[in-house]
Amino acid sequence: MIWNGIIVWRRENHSLANLLTLIIGVFLLIYPLLSFLFLRKLIPKPYNLMIEHFTEMSSFYIISIFLIFSLSVWICNFYRPKPDKDFIIVLGAGLLNGNEVSPLLASRIDRAIDFYQNQISVSGKHPLIICSGGQGGDEKIPEGVAMRDYVLQKGINPDDVVAEDKSVNTIQNFAFSKKTVDRYKLDPNNGIFVSNNYHIYRATAYANNAGMKISGIGSKTSGFFLPNAIIREFIAILMRHKLANLLVILLFVVIAVADKL
Repeated sequence: MIWNGIIVWRRENHSLANLLTLIIGVFLLIYPLLSFLFLRKLIPKPYNLMIEHFTEMSSFYIISIFLIFSLSVWICNFYRPKPDKDFIIVLGAGLLNGNEVSPLLASRIDRAIDFYQNQISVSGKHPLIICSGGQGGDEKIPEGVAMRDYVLQKGINPDDVVAEDKSVNTIQNFAFSKKTVDRYKLDPNNGIFVSNNYHIYRATAYANNAGMKISGIGSKTSGFFLPNAIIREFIAILMRHKLANLLVILLFVVIAVADKL
């Protein structure tokens, strides 16, 4: 994880999110020493045993749900939609230099174009490509506009592409795209969305919350970035269920204290 963190730091922008694997790797490396110093030397009994018991239960809980989450992410990428869709929503990502489609975003758009062209060749039905993404503070144009321009450069019929340029996060991506679907009088449950493979699991829930019972297809993610991306998605899932996780942690505290008193 330390090595992966160094690679991500060298190849991606220097943000805290991109340091996750490095931070976790360093922590796991020094944890045995910290555990020995604090739990065996500095903290008296029975408090050290309470903390140790709480740490064991919490670690088991986090690792277990992380494995379940990872399995769910993997399963989501086996979805193979039928070539009969009314629309394809492409979720935006950051632009390079404020106006250029990044390689990560291009992989999403190319995946959507592949499905679009395959559906036309199989069924003759033209789905509407919705390029969804607003304008960030460091961007010169909305992501949706840049994405639409990219699609048109690939020779796609302009009548089959529309830009949604107001959203600033995934929740809004789907909420505003739903308005576009309604405006074109399309079936909100007969479409798909495209994002990176690690993002499909969480994005599916957002699509359903926006009133579209649709699933997604994922574009490939660079191998060096995947561990970091999976951890970030996992943290986002934990934050969506803050109360439930807090109650579990409080339960572990109660068990640890009651067991050692």
